[in-house]
Amino acid sequence: MTSVPPHEDRGTRARKGEAVKEAVQIPSNAVPCLNLQGDQWVEGSGSPTEVLSPLNGALIGTLRASTRDDVEDAVRLAAAAAGPWGRTPLKERCQIMFRLREILHRDLEATAHIVSAECGKTLAESRGGILKGIEVLEFALSLQNLDLGGRMEVSSGVHCEYRREPLGVVAGITPFNFPAMVPLWMLPVAITLGNAFIWKPSDKTPLTSRLLGAACLEAGLPPGVLTILQGGPETVEGILDADDVAAVAFVGSTAVARSVFTRGTANHKRVLAMGGAKNHIILMPDAQRDVAVEGIVSSFTGCAGQRCMAASVLLAVGDTDEVIEDVVRRAGGMETGSAMGAVITAESLTRLERALDTAEKEGATLLLDGRESASPAGLEGGYWLGPSIVDGAAPGSHAATEELFGPILTIIRCETLSEALAIERSSAYGNAASVFTTSGVVADRVACEASAGMVGVNIGVPVPREPFSFGGINASKFGQGDITGHGSLDFWSDRKKITSKWVSERAQNWMS
Repeated sequence: MTSVPPHEDRGTRARKGEAVKEAVQIPSNAVPCLNLQGDQWVEGSGSPTEVLSPLNGALIGTLRASTRDDVEDAVRLAAAAAGPWGRTPLKERCQIMFRLREILHRDLEATAHIVSAECGKTLAESRGGILKGIEVLEFALSLQNLDLGGRMEVSSGVHCEYRREPLGVVAGITPFNFPAMVPLWMLPVAITLGNAFIWKPSDKTPLTSRLLGAACLEAGLPPGVLTILQGGPETVEGILDADDVAAVAFVGSTAVARSVFTRGTANHKRVLAMGGAKNHIILMPDAQRDVAVEGIVSSFTGCAGQRCMAASVLLAVGDTDEVIEDVVRRAGGMETGSAMGAVITAESLTRLERALDTAEKEGATLLLDGRESASPAGLEGGYWLGPSIVDGAAPGSHAATEELFGPILTIIRCETLSEALAIERSSAYGNAASVFTTSGVVADRVACEASAGMVGVNIGVPVPREPFSFGGINASKFGQGDITGHGSLDFWSDRKKITSKWVSERAQNWMS
């Protein structure tokens, strides 16, 4: 392991763009990934699935999918727990969640190793994802002071107020790329608001759920308030069809998000389904060079490009060759394993390699071909693709329009900002857009005209910090509300409005 000087922590090194070489502790034996029902860990009744580490292809876990009968049993236990939990005072719920926060910090390193082992991230990325999840948990803790309801006298002797009430049983279906962060974007707010929460992790990354579930039980969460159901499509369908599940949040591909939204709403559920993305970065000639290079490279290579906020298309306006040369140089010097993780499966690796073939056939030039990158020593069995840069792509080409979900940056050359914005707005997606510029006028125009739910100015990954909500538009989101921040409160709860009159002898008017 590379030593870090005492005065220079991992965060400082990361900000300098230096990789900290750390060996991920990959489980040597297959870990059984179980369901949490009540306070018991039990095996599902469905078909078995093997979990392979993207880092070396080794078998690290096994699970049995939850059948419809398993889902029905779990929902029944959750419904029984929801009533007492919803009646527990908010401050008492927050005390349990505060203990959860302390446990998550205590177990940060162990959890980060499991996250990296099962989804291929670097340890720095895994730590960062967990800490971002804890930030949402901290927002949930603030609800005891921030979300106090409201009451006012609206007329003589007449008062109106609102009280926030839980929905009962709610569910979250989370993706492989953030096995700790995305569930921590959902369950803290949902549970703190008084709901019982059913969590269906990705069947590609189920190991982390055992750690988070155990942490919740240790924190004192009553049995049934958190349920974990391992499985695949049949498990998801069972959750969407369960009568007692009031709301479902989903994060994944657009095709599945649309299907989840359609099926869930047909069953009269509240559904928020976050889909895919094709995020654009607009590079202006006046951009500050070092800021642009760092922001662009970290955006398309972070998490091996497997995140819905990754830069996918670089809209290079005018003369930006020097910046692009530096982007190629910086990305080309990155080492897989230490500076960038693996892609999730062998199938994903094959699909990405074919996408690079297609880009060349469609007339683009590869400035950087990640297929030439060597696997890290000792991890030759993993699914590795180095940073790849496609230049001169046509706006309608495969690389320019399809969500590739890998460390591939596609460059489209533009003559004007208007041309770049037109290309950005033509995308079916609408998660994120960024601009690198030193002009406030340009930045404001992009913020106003980009068709994206999250916009960055000189930031490659414009994820809002709490209490600002995460959420895209267009084909990147189906449903209303957001899964984090203030926008999440109305999704995970109802507001009951109460109007009352007690002082009958006071002067009356038309309202009273």
